[in-house]
Amino acid sequence: MNYWLMKSEPSTYSIDDLARDKETCWEGVRNYQARNFMRDAMKVGDRVLFYHSNAEPSGVAGIAEICKEGYLEAKPQWYMVDLHFVEKFKKFISLEELKATASLKEMMVVQRGSRLSVQPVGKKHFEIVCKLGGK
Repeated sequence: MNYWLMKSEPSTYSIDDLARDKETCWEGVRNYQARNFMRDAMKVGDRVLFYHSNAEPSGVAGIAEICKEGYLEAKPQWYMVDLHFVEKFKKFISLEELKATASLKEMMVVQRGSRLSVQPVGKKHFEIVCKLGGK
């Protein structure tokens, strides 16, 4: 199993929207590295940290799971995956809290200049974030 962090602006699509819908396609990614993760590396059952970006505050709101592997969204090269809702965290974990947690200092999302909307997360980091969220 792989672990991921996927960003969405809550004004566009939030963890509450996913909880309501139960499942959604993750479309609109227009970065080649993120596209490659979705096309080549994400597998059914992989867990996802659902991250609210461009919000006050930004941070991790809950967990989703890949339920359909990468498939063509738009020709010639863009791909998407489908996610389903797993849970909303009891406690929202802000980016500031992620940055302040020493054991997460190597996590991609806390790195300066990290703007990738789809990024891998190590199992250890995933577990730490889940614990911070009250799971």
